[in-house]
Amino acid sequence: MTKPPFLPKHQPTSFVQSLGYAWSGLIHTVVHQRNMRMHIIAGILVGLVASAVPLGLAEKAILIFCVTLIFFAEMLNSALEQLVDLAIQQFDEKAKLTKDIAAAGVLVLATGSMVIFAAILVHDADAIFRDLAVIQRQVVFGVPLTVLGGALMHESPKSKWLDGLFAVAALVTWAATTTWTESYVMSAMTFGLLVVCIATAIERQRLRAA
Repeated sequence: MTKPPFLPKHQPTSFVQSLGYAWSGLIHTVVHQRNMRMHIIAGILVGLVASAVPLGLAEKAILIFCVTLIFFAEMLNSALEQLVDLAIQQFDEKAKLTKDIAAAGVLVLATGSMVIFAAILVHDADAIFRDLAVIQRQVVFGVPLTVLGGALMHESPKSKWLDGLFAVAALVTWAATTTWTESYVMSAMTFGLLVVCIATAIERQRLRAA
């Protein structure tokens, strides 16, 4: 029995291959969607702050959920845009409205997540400002780490050695923050986002070479 024509020729044959396709979709979204890159940077900042403050399990879970939910919404929005562009080859007001509404959904989620993050910071203000040295240390390491992550994802052409230098510097800086972290889970989330930044830089290099 022949396969229906709408099925791709190469079906995933293993769980690992399926993960590879999902990873490719994530990196493609980061490479081509500026808003996704902004969400990645925001996620790094959340991870840095949450790893320096002794938060409860519920607060950590809420922050991780908010970050991942925004990523999911942005990827879903990007997939919807691709689907609309595929179906509508010319300008259509309803197609534009569909994209606008999907983008508004991401905006609502991002705004709500920022409010939740601010509420957690206010609730734990005493613990945060108890030791100013901790805040200063986190700023000294956190700002360069965030800048390095953004530089790795930036669309401007860069040489391979410069991307490699940024990647090594980001990982070394992250490793330094783990020596005083209050949450290895939040530090692990930050590391995962840095891996995405590095993979984005590698994909950009591949696309330029192609």
